[in-house]
Amino acid sequence: MTESARPRRRRGRSRRRRQLRRALLAALVVGSLLLLTGGWVGFRGWQARAHLLNAAGLARELSAQVVGGDTARAQRTLAALQEQSGSARAATGDPGWWVGRHTPYAGDNLAAVRQISVAIDDLARQAFPPLLRADLTSLVPAGGRLDVGRLRTLSAELARVNATVQGARDSLATVPTEGLVGQVRQALGDLRGEIDRLAGLTAAADEASRLLPGLLGADGPRTYLVVSQNPAELRATGGMIGAYAVIHAADGRVRMGRQGTSSTLGRFQPPLKVPAEVRSLWADLPGMYPADVNLTPHFPTAAALYREMFRRRTGTTVDGVLAVDPVVLSYLLRATGPVMVPGGVPLAAEKVVQTVLSDSYQRMDNEEQDAFFAASAAAVFDALVTKNVDPKALLSSFDRAVTERRILFWSARHEEQRKIGDSRLAGALPEKDTVPTVGVFLNDGSGAKLGYYLRPAATLAVGDCRPDGRRELRLRVTLRSSAPKSGLSESVLGLGLAGDPYTVRTLVSVHSPAGGAVLAARLDGVETAVGSGTERRRQVSTANVEVGPGGSRTLEVTVLTATTGVGTAELWLTPTATPWTTQVVSAPSCDQ
Repeated sequence: MTESARPRRRRGRSRRRRQLRRALLAALVVGSLLLLTGGWVGFRGWQARAHLLNAAGLARELSAQVVGGDTARAQRTLAALQEQSGSARAATGDPGWWVGRHTPYAGDNLAAVRQISVAIDDLARQAFPPLLRADLTSLVPAGGRLDVGRLRTLSAELARVNATVQGARDSLATVPTEGLVGQVRQALGDLRGEIDRLAGLTAAADEASRLLPGLLGADGPRTYLVVSQNPAELRATGGMIGAYAVIHAADGRVRMGRQGTSSTLGRFQPPLKVPAEVRSLWADLPGMYPADVNLTPHFPTAAALYREMFRRRTGTTVDGVLAVDPVVLSYLLRATGPVMVPGGVPLAAEKVVQTVLSDSYQRMDNEEQDAFFAASAAAVFDALVTKNVDPKALLSSFDRAVTERRILFWSARHEEQRKIGDSRLAGALPEKDTVPTVGVFLNDGSGAKLGYYLRPAATLAVGDCRPDGRRELRLRVTLRSSAPKSGLSESVLGLGLAGDPYTVRTLVSVHSPAGGAVLAARLDGVETAVGSGTERRRQVSTANVEVGPGGSRTLEVTVLTATTGVGTAELWLTPTATPWTTQVVSAPSCDQ
Protein backbone atom coordinates (compact mmCIF):
# COMPACT_ATOMS: atom_id res chain seq x y z
CA MET A 1 0.00 0.00 0.00
CA THR A 2 1.42 3.43 -0.84
CA GLU A 3 1.96 6.16 1.70
CA SER A 4 -0.67 8.33 0.00
CA ALA A 5 -3.29 5.55 0.25
CA ARG A 6 -3.02 5.22 4.03
CA PRO A 7 -4.17 8.81 4.83
CA ARG A 8 -7.08 8.41 2.44
CA ARG A 9 -8.14 5.19 4.21
CA ARG A 10 -7.81 6.86 7.64
CA ARG A 11 -9.84 9.83 6.42
CA GLY A 12 -12.56 7.39 5.16
CA ARG A 13 -12.73 5.58 8.50
CA SER A 14 -12.89 8.92 10.33
CA ARG A 15 -15.74 10.11 8.09
CA ARG A 16 -17.69 6.88 8.71
CA ARG A 17 -17.15 7.23 12.47
CA ARG A 18 -18.46 10.81 12.35
CA GLN A 19 -21.51 9.66 10.36
CA LEU A 20 -22.12 6.85 12.85
CA ARG A 21 -21.83 9.26 15.78
CA ARG A 22 -24.29 11.64 14.09
CA ALA A 23 -26.71 8.74 13.46
CA LEU A 24 -26.44 7.57 17.06
CA LEU A 25 -26.89 11.13 18.33
CA ALA A 26 -29.94 11.57 16.07
CA ALA A 27 -31.37 8.25 17.29
CA LEU A 28 -30.83 9.29 20.89
CA VAL A 29 -32.49 12.66 20.30
CA VAL A 30 -35.47 11.12 18.47
CA GLY A 31 -35.72 8.33 21.05
CA SER A 32 -35.66 10.84 23.88
CA LEU A 33 -38.32 12.94 22.17
CA LEU A 34 -40.48 9.88 21.65
CA LEU A 35 -40.07 8.85 25.28
CA LEU A 36 -40.87 12.35 26.47
CA THR A 37 -43.79 12.63 24.06
CA GLY A 38 -45.03 9.17 25.00
CA GLY A 39 -44.93 10.03 28.68
CA TRP A 40 -46.63 13.37 28.04
CA VAL A 41 -49.27 11.77 25.82
CA GLY A 42 -49.82 9.07 28.42
CA PHE A 43 -50.35 11.71 31.10
CA ARG A 44 -52.62 13.77 28.85
CA GLY A 45 -54.43 10.57 27.80
CA TRP A 46 -55.14 9.80 31.44
CA GLN A 47 -56.52 13.33 31.82
CA ALA A 48 -58.61 13.04 28.63
CA ARG A 49 -60.01 9.67 29.71
CA ALA A 50 -61.14 11.10 33.06
CA HIS A 51 -62.75 14.11 31.40
CA LEU A 52 -64.47 11.98 28.74
CA LEU A 53 -65.86 9.57 31.35
CA ASN A 54 -67.22 12.53 33.32
CA ALA A 55 -68.64 14.06 30.15
CA ALA A 56 -70.38 10.79 29.20
CA GLY A 57 -72.08 10.59 32.59
CA LEU A 58 -73.13 14.24 32.44
CA ALA A 59 -74.50 13.79 28.90
CA ARG A 60 -76.72 10.94 30.11
CA GLU A 61 -77.93 13.10 33.02
CA LEU A 62 -78.61 15.99 30.64
CA SER A 63 -80.66 13.76 28.34
CA ALA A 64 -82.82 12.52 31.23
CA GLN A 65 -83.34 16.07 32.53
CA VAL A 66 -84.30 17.43 29.10
CA VAL A 67 -86.78 14.61 28.53
CA GLY A 68 -88.14 15.11 32.05
CA GLY A 69 -88.55 18.86 31.50
CA ASP A 70 -86.23 19.81 34.37
CA THR A 71 -84.75 22.85 32.62
CA ALA A 72 -83.06 24.40 35.67
CA ARG A 73 -81.04 21.27 36.49
CA ALA A 74 -80.36 20.72 32.81
CA GLN A 75 -78.71 24.15 32.57
CA ARG A 76 -76.38 23.33 35.48
CA THR A 77 -75.57 19.93 34.02
CA LEU A 78 -74.81 21.54 30.65
CA ALA A 79 -72.34 23.95 32.27
CA ALA A 80 -70.53 21.02 33.92
CA LEU A 81 -70.59 19.06 30.65
CA GLN A 82 -69.02 21.97 28.77
CA GLU A 83 -66.23 22.21 31.36
CA GLN A 84 -65.41 18.49 31.05
CA SER A 85 -65.71 18.34 27.26
CA GLY A 86 -63.56 21.46 26.91
CA SER A 87 -60.88 19.94 29.15
CA ALA A 88 -60.92 16.70 27.11
CA ARG A 89 -60.56 18.71 23.91
CA ALA A 90 -57.65 20.69 25.36
CA ALA A 91 -55.93 17.54 26.63
CA THR A 92 -56.02 15.99 23.17
CA GLY A 93 -55.15 19.12 21.22
CA ASP A 94 -51.59 20.03 22.21
CA PRO A 95 -48.42 19.48 20.08
CA GLY A 96 -47.42 16.35 22.04
CA TRP A 97 -50.73 14.70 21.24
CA TRP A 98 -50.37 15.75 17.59
CA VAL A 99 -46.97 14.02 17.40
CA GLY A 100 -48.44 10.93 19.08
CA ARG A 101 -51.24 10.75 16.49
CA HIS A 102 -48.61 10.30 13.77
CA THR A 103 -46.77 7.40 15.41
CA PRO A 104 -47.31 3.74 14.49
CA TYR A 105 -49.66 1.54 16.54
CA ALA A 106 -50.85 4.18 19.04
CA GLY A 107 -51.56 6.86 16.42
CA ASP A 108 -54.96 5.54 15.30
CA ASN A 109 -56.20 5.31 18.88
CA LEU A 110 -55.01 8.81 19.77
CA ALA A 111 -56.62 10.21 16.60
CA ALA A 112 -59.91 8.48 17.45
CA VAL A 113 -59.90 9.84 21.02
CA ARG A 114 -59.22 13.32 19.62
CA GLN A 115 -62.20 13.10 17.26
CA ILE A 116 -64.43 11.79 20.04
CA SER A 117 -63.38 14.73 22.26
CA VAL A 118 -64.03 17.29 19.51
CA ALA A 119 -67.45 15.79 18.68
CA ILE A 120 -68.63 15.85 22.31
CA ASP A 121 -67.35 19.41 22.82
CA ASP A 122 -69.01 20.67 19.62
CA LEU A 123 -72.32 19.15 20.73
CA ALA A 124 -71.96 20.59 24.25
CA ARG A 125 -71.27 24.12 22.98
CA GLN A 126 -73.16 24.41 19.70
CA ALA A 127 -76.06 21.94 19.77
CA PHE A 128 -77.23 21.44 23.36
CA PRO A 129 -77.57 25.12 24.42
CA PRO A 130 -80.04 26.07 21.65
CA LEU A 131 -81.90 22.79 22.21
CA LEU A 132 -82.39 23.79 25.84
CA ARG A 133 -83.54 27.25 24.80
CA ALA A 134 -85.87 25.91 22.11
CA ASP A 135 -89.51 25.40 22.99
CA LEU A 136 -90.19 22.09 21.27
CA THR A 137 -93.87 22.33 22.18
CA SER A 138 -94.06 24.46 19.00
CA LEU A 139 -93.80 21.18 17.11
CA VAL A 140 -97.01 19.71 18.54
CA PRO A 141 -100.58 21.02 18.42
CA ALA A 142 -102.18 22.75 21.40
CA GLY A 143 -105.95 23.09 21.52
CA GLY A 144 -106.24 21.61 18.05
CA ARG A 145 -103.85 24.14 16.47
CA LEU A 146 -100.14 24.36 15.73
CA ASP A 147 -98.60 27.81 16.27
CA VAL A 148 -97.04 28.22 12.80
CA GLY A 149 -95.59 31.64 13.64
CA ARG A 150 -93.56 30.29 16.57
CA LEU A 151 -92.60 27.31 14.45
CA ARG A 152 -91.07 29.55 11.78
CA THR A 153 -89.12 31.45 14.45
CA LEU A 154 -87.77 28.18 15.80
CA SER A 155 -86.83 26.86 12.36
CA ALA A 156 -83.55 28.78 11.87
CA GLU A 157 -82.18 27.68 15.25
CA LEU A 158 -83.14 24.06 14.68
CA ALA A 159 -81.38 24.15 11.30
CA ARG A 160 -78.13 25.25 12.97
CA VAL A 161 -78.47 22.59 15.67
CA ASN A 162 -79.10 19.90 13.10
CA ALA A 163 -76.10 21.01 11.03
CA THR A 164 -73.85 20.66 14.09
CA VAL A 165 -75.22 17.23 15.00
CA GLN A 166 -74.98 15.93 11.44
CA GLY A 167 -71.42 17.30 11.19
CA ALA A 168 -70.40 15.45 14.37
CA ARG A 169 -72.07 12.30 13.07
CA ASP A 170 -70.28 12.52 9.70
CA SER A 171 -66.92 13.18 11.38
CA LEU A 172 -67.21 10.13 13.63
CA ALA A 173 -68.34 7.98 10.70
CA THR A 174 -64.93 8.52 9.06
CA VAL A 175 -62.96 7.16 12.04
CA PRO A 176 -61.56 3.71 11.10
CA THR A 177 -62.20 1.06 13.75
CA GLU A 178 -59.56 -1.43 12.63
CA GLY A 179 -56.58 -1.38 15.00
CA LEU A 180 -58.38 0.41 17.82
CA VAL A 181 -58.02 -1.01 21.31
CA GLY A 182 -61.18 -2.41 22.87
CA GLN A 183 -61.96 0.57 25.14
CA VAL A 184 -61.61 3.15 22.36
CA ARG A 185 -63.60 1.01 19.89
CA GLN A 186 -66.38 0.55 22.45
CA ALA A 187 -66.46 4.28 23.28
CA LEU A 188 -66.59 5.14 19.58
CA GLY A 189 -69.40 2.65 18.93
CA ASP A 190 -71.45 3.90 21.89
CA LEU A 191 -71.02 7.53 20.85
CA ARG A 192 -71.95 6.76 17.25
CA GLY A 193 -75.13 5.06 18.44
CA GLU A 194 -76.09 8.00 20.67
CA ILE A 195 -75.38 10.57 17.95
CA ASP A 196 -77.28 8.51 15.38
CA ARG A 197 -80.36 8.70 17.61
CA LEU A 198 -79.82 12.41 18.26
CA ALA A 199 -79.27 13.05 14.55
CA GLY A 200 -82.56 11.36 13.72
CA LEU A 201 -84.44 13.60 16.15
CA THR A 202 -82.76 16.85 15.08
CA ALA A 203 -83.25 16.01 11.39
CA ALA A 204 -86.95 15.33 12.00
CA ALA A 205 -87.34 18.55 14.01
CA ASP A 206 -85.48 20.58 11.38
CA GLU A 207 -87.53 19.18 8.50
CA ALA A 208 -90.80 19.59 10.40
CA SER A 209 -90.08 23.21 11.34
CA ARG A 210 -89.27 24.08 7.71
CA LEU A 211 -92.17 22.32 6.01
CA LEU A 212 -95.05 22.35 8.47
CA PRO A 213 -95.99 26.07 8.44
CA GLY A 214 -96.73 26.09 4.71
CA LEU A 215 -98.26 22.64 4.71
CA LEU A 216 -100.56 23.55 7.60
CA GLY A 217 -102.01 26.60 5.89
CA ALA A 218 -99.82 29.45 7.16
CA ASP A 219 -99.97 30.98 3.66
CA GLY A 220 -103.51 29.92 2.81
CA PRO A 221 -105.88 26.95 3.33
CA ARG A 222 -104.75 23.48 2.23
CA THR A 223 -106.54 20.20 1.60
CA TYR A 224 -104.91 16.77 1.67
CA LEU A 225 -105.72 13.12 1.25
CA VAL A 226 -104.53 10.84 4.02
CA VAL A 227 -104.46 7.28 2.68
CA SER A 228 -104.06 4.12 4.75
CA GLN A 229 -101.69 1.49 3.38
CA ASN A 230 -102.57 -2.05 4.38
CA PRO A 231 -99.45 -4.28 4.67
CA ALA A 232 -101.68 -7.36 5.00
CA GLU A 233 -102.08 -7.01 1.22
CA LEU A 234 -98.65 -5.84 0.17
CA ARG A 235 -97.82 -3.18 -2.40
CA ALA A 236 -94.37 -1.82 -3.16
CA THR A 237 -94.70 1.33 -1.01
CA GLY A 238 -96.15 -0.59 1.95
CA GLY A 239 -99.62 -1.93 1.28
CA MET A 240 -102.82 -1.67 -0.72
CA ILE A 241 -104.51 1.70 -0.22
CA GLY A 242 -107.78 0.78 1.44
CA ALA A 243 -109.20 3.83 3.22
CA TYR A 244 -108.80 7.56 2.75
CA ALA A 245 -109.67 10.71 4.67
CA VAL A 246 -109.72 14.36 3.59
CA ILE A 247 -107.79 16.73 5.86
CA HIS A 248 -108.34 20.51 5.86
CA ALA A 249 -105.61 22.84 7.22
CA ALA A 250 -105.74 26.60 7.76
CA ASP A 251 -103.38 28.75 9.85
CA GLY A 252 -102.14 25.72 11.76
CA ARG A 253 -105.58 24.36 12.62
CA VAL A 254 -106.34 20.91 11.20
CA ARG A 255 -109.69 19.16 10.91
CA MET A 256 -110.80 15.92 9.33
CA GLY A 257 -113.39 15.94 6.53
CA ARG A 258 -115.03 13.18 4.53
CA GLN A 259 -113.78 9.60 4.74
CA GLY A 260 -114.15 6.71 2.34
CA THR A 261 -112.62 3.60 0.84
CA SER A 262 -110.75 3.00 -2.40
CA SER A 263 -113.37 0.49 -3.49
CA THR A 264 -115.96 3.29 -3.77
CA LEU A 265 -113.78 5.05 -6.38
CA GLY A 266 -114.35 2.11 -8.72
CA ARG A 267 -112.47 1.03 -11.84
CA PHE A 268 -111.12 3.53 -14.38
CA GLN A 269 -111.69 2.66 -18.01
CA PRO A 270 -109.92 3.83 -20.06
CA PRO A 271 -107.04 3.76 -17.56
CA LEU A 272 -105.28 6.90 -16.44
CA LYS A 273 -101.99 7.61 -18.20
CA VAL A 274 -99.12 5.76 -16.51
CA PRO A 275 -95.39 6.39 -17.12
CA ALA A 276 -94.17 4.11 -19.92
CA GLU A 277 -91.58 2.33 -17.74
CA VAL A 278 -94.19 1.58 -15.06
CA ARG A 279 -96.64 0.38 -17.70
CA SER A 280 -94.03 -2.00 -19.17
CA LEU A 281 -93.70 -3.62 -15.73
CA TRP A 282 -97.31 -3.58 -14.50
CA ALA A 283 -99.42 -3.00 -17.63
CA ASP A 284 -102.43 -0.71 -17.06
CA LEU A 285 -103.18 -1.85 -13.50
CA PRO A 286 -101.78 1.28 -11.71
CA GLY A 287 -103.95 3.53 -13.89
CA MET A 288 -107.03 1.32 -13.65
CA TYR A 289 -107.51 0.42 -9.96
CA PRO A 290 -106.95 2.73 -6.95
CA ALA A 291 -105.68 -0.31 -5.01
CA ASP A 292 -102.89 -0.82 -7.58
CA VAL A 293 -101.47 2.69 -8.00
CA ASN A 294 -98.54 1.73 -5.75
CA LEU A 295 -97.41 -1.41 -7.54
CA THR A 296 -94.53 0.94 -8.36
CA PRO A 297 -92.30 1.84 -5.40
CA HIS A 298 -92.11 5.45 -6.65
CA PHE A 299 -94.55 7.13 -4.28
CA PRO A 300 -94.82 10.44 -6.21
CA THR A 301 -96.18 8.47 -9.20
CA ALA A 302 -98.61 6.50 -7.01
CA ALA A 303 -99.79 9.61 -5.12
CA ALA A 304 -100.36 11.62 -8.31
CA LEU A 305 -102.43 8.77 -9.78
CA TYR A 306 -104.55 8.43 -6.64
CA ARG A 307 -105.10 12.19 -6.43
CA GLU A 308 -106.37 12.27 -10.02
CA MET A 309 -108.66 9.28 -9.43
CA PHE A 310 -110.08 11.02 -6.37
CA ARG A 311 -110.59 14.27 -8.34
CA ARG A 312 -112.44 12.50 -11.14
CA ARG A 313 -114.81 10.71 -8.77
CA THR A 314 -115.43 13.48 -6.21
CA GLY A 315 -114.62 16.75 -7.99
CA THR A 316 -112.22 17.71 -5.16
CA THR A 317 -108.62 18.64 -5.99
CA VAL A 318 -106.24 18.16 -3.07
CA ASP A 319 -102.85 19.77 -2.46
CA GLY A 320 -101.05 16.55 -1.59
CA VAL A 321 -101.22 12.94 -0.43
CA LEU A 322 -100.00 11.55 2.89
CA ALA A 323 -99.67 7.78 3.37
CA VAL A 324 -99.52 5.94 6.72
CA ASP A 325 -99.91 2.34 7.91
CA PRO A 326 -101.04 0.61 11.16
CA VAL A 327 -97.44 0.35 12.39
CA VAL A 328 -97.29 4.16 12.33
CA LEU A 329 -100.38 4.19 14.53
CA SER A 330 -98.58 1.92 17.01
CA TYR A 331 -95.67 4.36 17.20
CA LEU A 332 -97.94 7.38 17.66
CA LEU A 333 -99.97 5.60 20.34
CA ARG A 334 -96.79 5.36 22.40
CA ALA A 335 -96.82 9.16 22.50
CA THR A 336 -100.59 9.69 22.94
CA GLY A 337 -101.48 6.69 25.08
CA PRO A 338 -104.43 4.37 24.27
CA VAL A 339 -107.45 5.69 22.38
CA MET A 340 -110.97 4.37 21.84
CA VAL A 341 -112.41 3.75 18.36
CA PRO A 342 -116.14 4.42 17.89
CA GLY A 343 -117.87 1.15 18.66
CA GLY A 344 -115.93 0.60 21.87
CA VAL A 345 -112.73 -0.96 20.50
CA PRO A 346 -109.63 0.15 22.45
CA LEU A 347 -106.40 0.78 20.55
CA ALA A 348 -103.07 0.47 22.36
CA ALA A 349 -99.54 0.64 20.97
CA GLU A 350 -98.79 -3.01 21.75
CA LYS A 351 -101.88 -4.49 20.03
CA VAL A 352 -103.01 -2.05 17.33
CA VAL A 353 -101.25 -3.85 14.44
CA GLN A 354 -102.79 -7.19 15.43
CA THR A 355 -106.18 -5.54 16.04
CA VAL A 356 -106.28 -3.78 12.67
CA LEU A 357 -104.55 -6.34 10.44
CA SER A 358 -105.63 -9.65 11.97
CA ASP A 359 -108.42 -9.58 14.53
CA SER A 360 -110.69 -7.31 12.50
CA TYR A 361 -110.44 -9.60 9.44
CA GLN A 362 -111.84 -12.50 11.40
CA ARG A 363 -115.07 -10.66 12.12
CA MET A 364 -115.52 -8.01 9.38
CA ASP A 365 -115.97 -7.96 5.63
CA ASN A 366 -113.70 -5.89 3.36
CA GLU A 367 -115.68 -2.65 3.50
CA GLU A 368 -116.11 -2.88 7.27
CA GLN A 369 -112.36 -3.43 7.65
CA ASP A 370 -111.51 -0.34 5.60
CA ALA A 371 -114.02 1.69 7.62
CA PHE A 372 -112.52 0.38 10.86
CA PHE A 373 -109.03 1.33 9.75
CA ALA A 374 -110.24 4.81 8.78
CA ALA A 375 -111.92 5.18 12.18
CA SER A 376 -108.74 4.01 13.92
CA ALA A 377 -106.63 6.56 12.06
CA ALA A 378 -109.18 9.28 12.85
CA ALA A 379 -109.11 8.41 16.56
CA VAL A 380 -105.32 8.62 16.70
CA PHE A 381 -105.40 11.87 14.70
CA ASP A 382 -107.91 13.35 17.14
CA ALA A 383 -105.69 12.36 20.07
CA LEU A 384 -102.67 14.02 18.43
CA VAL A 385 -104.40 17.36 17.97
CA THR A 386 -106.32 17.46 21.26
CA LYS A 387 -104.19 15.65 23.86
CA ASN A 388 -101.22 17.15 25.70
CA VAL A 389 -98.57 15.06 23.91
CA ASP A 390 -94.89 15.02 24.92
CA PRO A 391 -93.12 16.66 21.92
CA LYS A 392 -89.97 14.56 22.29
CA ALA A 393 -91.95 11.31 22.35
CA LEU A 394 -93.91 12.49 19.32
CA LEU A 395 -90.74 13.49 17.43
CA SER A 396 -89.19 10.13 18.23
CA SER A 397 -92.29 8.33 16.91
CA PHE A 398 -92.34 10.35 13.69
CA ASP A 399 -88.60 9.91 13.20
CA ARG A 400 -88.85 6.13 13.44
CA ALA A 401 -91.83 6.00 11.11
CA VAL A 402 -90.13 8.20 8.50
CA THR A 403 -86.86 6.27 8.79
CA GLU A 404 -88.75 3.04 8.04
CA ARG A 405 -90.61 4.81 5.18
CA ARG A 406 -93.97 4.21 6.83
CA ILE A 407 -94.94 7.87 6.47
CA LEU A 408 -94.79 9.13 2.88
CA PHE A 409 -95.82 12.52 1.55
CA TRP A 410 -96.19 14.00 -1.91
CA SER A 411 -97.06 17.63 -2.60
CA ALA A 412 -98.80 18.70 -5.79
CA ARG A 413 -96.91 21.99 -5.49
CA HIS A 414 -93.67 21.64 -7.43
CA GLU A 415 -91.48 23.83 -5.21
CA GLU A 416 -92.58 22.05 -2.05
CA GLN A 417 -92.08 18.66 -3.64
CA ARG A 418 -88.59 19.67 -4.73
CA LYS A 419 -87.68 20.36 -1.07
CA ILE A 420 -89.15 17.05 0.06
CA GLY A 421 -87.68 15.10 -2.86
CA ASP A 422 -84.30 14.27 -1.26
CA SER A 423 -85.73 12.86 1.97
CA ARG A 424 -87.09 9.47 3.03
CA LEU A 425 -90.49 11.14 3.37
CA ALA A 426 -90.67 11.38 -0.43
CA GLY A 427 -90.67 7.61 -0.97
CA ALA A 428 -88.45 7.77 -4.06
CA LEU A 429 -85.15 6.01 -4.71
CA PRO A 430 -82.40 8.59 -5.36
CA GLU A 431 -81.82 9.47 -9.01
CA LYS A 432 -78.06 9.24 -8.40
CA ASP A 433 -76.48 6.97 -5.81
CA THR A 434 -73.80 8.32 -3.49
CA VAL A 435 -73.80 4.78 -2.08
CA PRO A 436 -75.03 1.90 -4.31
CA THR A 437 -78.68 1.42 -3.38
CA VAL A 438 -80.62 -1.78 -4.01
CA GLY A 439 -84.41 -1.78 -3.75
CA VAL A 440 -86.37 -4.88 -2.70
CA PHE A 441 -90.08 -4.29 -3.12
CA LEU A 442 -92.96 -6.68 -2.44
CA ASN A 443 -96.35 -6.90 -4.14
CA ASP A 444 -99.01 -9.42 -3.16
CA GLY A 445 -99.81 -11.88 -5.95
CA SER A 446 -102.33 -14.06 -4.15
CA GLY A 447 -105.28 -11.66 -3.93
CA ALA A 448 -105.38 -12.31 -0.18
CA LYS A 449 -104.47 -10.55 3.06
CA LEU A 450 -101.74 -12.94 4.16
CA GLY A 451 -98.99 -10.31 4.22
CA TYR A 452 -99.55 -9.97 7.97
CA TYR A 453 -97.97 -13.43 8.37
CA LEU A 454 -94.90 -12.72 6.25
CA ARG A 455 -91.51 -12.59 8.03
CA PRO A 456 -88.95 -11.10 5.61
CA ALA A 457 -85.15 -10.95 5.87
CA ALA A 458 -82.49 -9.57 3.53
CA THR A 459 -78.70 -9.68 3.40
CA LEU A 460 -76.65 -7.63 0.95
CA ALA A 461 -72.93 -8.44 0.59
CA VAL A 462 -70.53 -6.19 -1.31
CA GLY A 463 -68.19 -8.10 -3.63
CA ASP A 464 -64.70 -7.41 -4.95
CA CYS A 465 -63.71 -4.49 -7.15
CA ARG A 466 -63.80 -5.23 -10.89
CA PRO A 467 -61.33 -3.88 -13.47
CA ASP A 468 -64.11 -1.76 -15.05
CA GLY A 469 -64.74 0.04 -11.71
CA ARG A 470 -68.00 -1.77 -10.94
CA ARG A 471 -68.78 -4.13 -8.07
CA GLU A 472 -71.01 -7.16 -7.80
CA LEU A 473 -73.48 -7.22 -4.90
CA ARG A 474 -74.92 -10.48 -3.63
CA LEU A 475 -78.50 -10.12 -2.40
CA ARG A 476 -80.25 -12.82 -0.38
CA VAL A 477 -83.98 -12.38 0.38
CA THR A 478 -85.74 -14.90 2.62
CA LEU A 479 -89.52 -14.94 3.02
CA ARG A 480 -90.98 -17.04 5.80
CA SER A 481 -94.70 -17.54 6.45
CA SER A 482 -96.12 -17.82 9.96
CA ALA A 483 -99.65 -18.39 8.59
CA PRO A 484 -101.64 -21.26 10.11
CA LYS A 485 -102.77 -24.21 7.99
CA SER A 486 -106.46 -23.59 8.75
CA GLY A 487 -108.88 -21.34 10.60
CA LEU A 488 -108.57 -18.07 8.65
CA SER A 489 -111.66 -16.28 7.35
CA GLU A 490 -112.61 -15.97 3.67
CA SER A 491 -111.83 -12.27 3.97
CA VAL A 492 -108.20 -13.06 4.75
CA LEU A 493 -107.86 -15.88 2.21
CA GLY A 494 -109.31 -13.74 -0.58
CA LEU A 495 -108.93 -15.00 -4.14
CA GLY A 496 -106.32 -17.66 -3.32
CA LEU A 497 -104.47 -17.11 -6.61
CA ALA A 498 -101.55 -19.27 -5.44
CA GLY A 499 -103.74 -22.40 -5.55
CA ASP A 500 -103.51 -23.36 -1.88
CA PRO A 501 -105.48 -20.55 -0.17
CA TYR A 502 -103.01 -20.54 2.76
CA THR A 503 -99.97 -20.07 0.50
CA VAL A 504 -98.55 -16.55 0.30
CA ARG A 505 -97.65 -15.57 -3.27
CA THR A 506 -95.36 -12.54 -3.38
CA LEU A 507 -93.92 -10.75 -6.39
CA VAL A 508 -90.41 -9.72 -5.32
CA SER A 509 -89.00 -6.89 -7.43
CA VAL A 510 -85.28 -6.17 -7.17
CA HIS A 511 -84.18 -2.73 -8.38
CA SER A 512 -80.49 -2.43 -9.23
CA PRO A 513 -78.37 0.55 -8.14
CA ALA A 514 -78.70 3.58 -10.45
CA GLY A 515 -76.85 2.80 -13.67
CA GLY A 516 -76.39 -0.82 -12.61
CA ALA A 517 -77.89 -4.13 -13.63
CA VAL A 518 -79.47 -7.34 -12.31
CA LEU A 519 -77.36 -10.28 -13.49
CA ALA A 520 -78.90 -13.53 -12.22
CA ALA A 521 -81.54 -14.92 -9.85
CA ARG A 522 -81.88 -18.27 -8.06
CA LEU A 523 -84.80 -19.47 -5.95
CA ASP A 524 -83.80 -22.03 -3.31
CA GLY A 525 -80.57 -22.59 -5.21
CA VAL A 526 -82.20 -23.18 -8.62
CA GLU A 527 -82.07 -20.65 -11.43
CA THR A 528 -85.49 -19.02 -11.73
CA ALA A 529 -87.30 -17.04 -14.41
CA VAL A 530 -87.81 -13.34 -13.73
CA GLY A 531 -89.74 -10.57 -15.39
CA SER A 532 -87.52 -7.62 -16.29
CA GLY A 533 -87.67 -3.97 -17.20
CA THR A 534 -86.30 -0.60 -16.14
CA GLU A 535 -87.55 2.22 -13.94
CA ARG A 536 -85.68 5.49 -13.42
CA ARG A 537 -82.21 4.32 -14.51
CA ARG A 538 -82.50 1.09 -12.53
CA GLN A 539 -82.92 -2.39 -13.95
CA VAL A 540 -85.83 -4.27 -12.37
CA SER A 541 -86.23 -8.04 -12.09
CA THR A 542 -89.38 -9.56 -10.58
CA ALA A 543 -89.61 -13.12 -9.26
CA ASN A 544 -92.70 -15.01 -8.12
CA VAL A 545 -92.10 -16.48 -4.64
CA GLU A 546 -94.76 -18.78 -3.12
CA VAL A 547 -94.48 -19.77 0.55
CA GLY A 548 -96.75 -22.31 2.23
CA PRO A 549 -97.82 -22.13 5.92
CA GLY A 550 -94.77 -22.39 8.16
CA GLY A 551 -92.51 -22.56 5.09
CA SER A 552 -89.57 -20.48 3.91
CA ARG A 553 -88.14 -19.61 0.47
CA THR A 554 -84.87 -17.88 -0.38
CA LEU A 555 -84.24 -15.73 -3.45
CA GLU A 556 -80.59 -15.00 -4.32
CA VAL A 557 -79.88 -12.23 -6.80
CA THR A 558 -76.55 -10.99 -8.17
CA VAL A 559 -76.58 -7.26 -8.82
CA LEU A 560 -74.04 -5.03 -10.55
CA THR A 561 -73.34 -1.44 -9.51
CA ALA A 562 -72.33 1.46 -11.69
CA THR A 563 -68.70 2.60 -11.37
CA THR A 564 -68.00 3.09 -7.67
CA GLY A 565 -65.15 2.98 -5.21
CA VAL A 566 -67.46 2.71 -2.20
CA GLY A 567 -67.21 -0.47 -0.13
CA THR A 568 -70.71 -0.39 1.31
CA ALA A 569 -74.28 -0.42 -0.02
CA GLU A 570 -77.80 0.43 1.11
CA LEU A 571 -81.08 -1.48 1.08
CA TRP A 572 -84.49 0.10 0.41
CA LEU A 573 -87.34 -2.20 1.40
CA THR A 574 -91.11 -2.35 1.34
CA PRO A 575 -92.31 -1.66 4.92
CA THR A 576 -94.05 -4.78 6.24
CA ALA A 577 -96.26 -5.54 9.23
CA THR A 578 -93.32 -7.29 10.89
CA PRO A 579 -90.10 -5.31 10.28
CA TRP A 580 -87.40 -6.86 8.10
CA THR A 581 -84.31 -8.50 9.52
CA THR A 582 -81.45 -7.00 7.50
CA GLN A 583 -77.68 -7.04 7.20
CA VAL A 584 -75.28 -5.23 4.87
CA VAL A 585 -71.80 -6.78 4.63
CA SER A 586 -69.27 -4.16 3.53
CA ALA A 587 -65.93 -4.59 1.78
CA PRO A 588 -62.76 -2.45 1.47
CA SER A 589 -63.06 0.61 -0.77
CA CYS A 590 -61.64 0.43 -4.28
CA ASP A 591 -58.70 2.64 -5.28
CA GLN A 592 -59.86 4.96 -8.04
